[in-house]
Amino acid sequence: MRDWVVGGAVIEGPHGVLLVRNRRRDGSFDWSPPGGVIDPGESVIDGLTREVLEETGLTVTAWSEVVYEITASAPDMGWNLRVEARVAREWSGELIVDDPDGVVDDALWVHPETCGEHLSGGARWVVEPVTDWLAQRWPGSRHYRYRVDGEYGSELTVVRE
Repeated sequence: MRDWVVGGAVIEGPHGVLLVRNRRRDGSFDWSPPGGVIDPGESVIDGLTREVLEETGLTVTAWSEVVYEITASAPDMGWNLRVEARVAREWSGELIVDDPDGVVDDALWVHPETCGEHLSGGARWVVEPVTDWLAQRWPGSRHYRYRVDGEYGSELTVVRE
């Protein structure tokens, strides 16, 4: 089993919440908050700050505590995922999409009430937590746990545990 640790960013500006468009290996696209895989030896905060800068050109200098954590297990595909999502409390810079990994190819500020429209079609474990947080903005942290069965997009069964 491959274990992934990912940092997820909720960044709000005067024009809404920042979402990035991801180009997937099969040629499809989906939208998500910025963030990405944390490199070995890197803290989640350092990795999340790096990923946001790489994907959006924005420099985050202050993060909230974890607002939601996600764990997803996909035994048929051989991976486990853990995501820590934080709100960017202080950030600066201009929005520039120049992802060195070639995954993120666009970014938009989206009104919180319409984020669900952009996120639709994305992975359930990405969409539910961020849309819940934007709607409820709870204090502290919540945990979301998912099991993913199957091996291919349309054949996947995702159950929230």
